[in-house]
Amino acid sequence: MDDPLLRQSVRELLDALAEPSPMPAGGSAAAVAVAMAASLLTMASRISVGHWDEAAACAAQATALGRRAAPLAHDDAQAYADVLRLRREHADDVELERAFEHAAELPLRIAEVGADVAELAAHAAPRVTQAVHGDAAAAAVLAQAGTGIAAHLVAINLATRVGDERIARADELAAAAARAATRAVAVD
Repeated sequence: MDDPLLRQSVRELLDALAEPSPMPAGGSAAAVAVAMAASLLTMASRISVGHWDEAAACAAQATALGRRAAPLAHDDAQAYADVLRLRREHADDVELERAFEHAAELPLRIAEVGADVAELAAHAAPRVTQAVHGDAAAAAVLAQAGTGIAAHLVAINLATRVGDERIARADELAAAAARAATRAVAVD
């Protein structure tokens, strides 16, 4: 998939996020944060291969999670662009609700991947070589941040759907990521 967000340099991505435009925005930033967390964890695990028996497997899993998270940055921006387009076109309520539902699914997927990255980082933090413990802990905290942002966006996009189970699921994922990050940074 050709992803214009992922082709940008870090400076270009930061500039794009700073533009007075609704995209890319918080969902894209959340996905990039989760993907960066997965990359940090991959690095920490790879460095720890001679130190920790499960390091290679952890690196492979973190890489797979990062590959799931990264394209969600563009997908989230596109989903929100559809919402904005439908608003401009004065679409009917059913069409607009469908677009908001889709726009909520993307941050929910970001939150799912983010919680998995945070949990994997919490598992890895006490096991990686000491030189990269801080990187594993940073991965957990960065994943927590992305998960929390994504959970908040799910709630925003489903604001008219009181009691929607996806809001509760996103909140559970954010809480799980927060617990994982706390465990990761608590390692001495």
